[in-house]
Amino acid sequence: MAKTFLTEFCSDNRSHKIMLDKKRKENIIKKFQVHENDSGSSEVQIAILTEEIKDLAEHLKSHKKDFSSRRGLLRKIGQRRRLLKYLEKENSASFENLIKKLKIKKVEEPTETAKGVEEDEELIKTEEVSEE
Repeated sequence: MAKTFLTEFCSDNRSHKIMLDKKRKENIIKKFQVHENDSGSSEVQIAILTEEIKDLAEHLKSHKKDFSSRRGLLRKIGQRRRLLKYLEKENSASFENLIKKLKIKKVEEPTETAKGVEEDEELIKTEEVSEE
């Protein structure tokens, strides 16, 4: 009886799923694989994470208080960011090609010119001038 209830309960007309089904995942792997037997390269992992992020973002539009899914989304975004950073460092041509295919914006890292560093540089310059 519990099995029947669960099947009936979960078989309602939901427009989206949180996880990728096997067929969609295989299609993504085929589209982004580097070589024939590739299923785990950075390109494939980034493409899969991008699809999962899109699905989770769509889910969170209708379920605004689903904080555990929001945390999962943030983890996936962080993982994708780290993989993109690695791919850019290792193979910049592949990185550029991938972000064009996935239509991802390239986010620049903030520079290390903090206010404190600039003040220290000015202090050093003024000390050098006063010594002369």
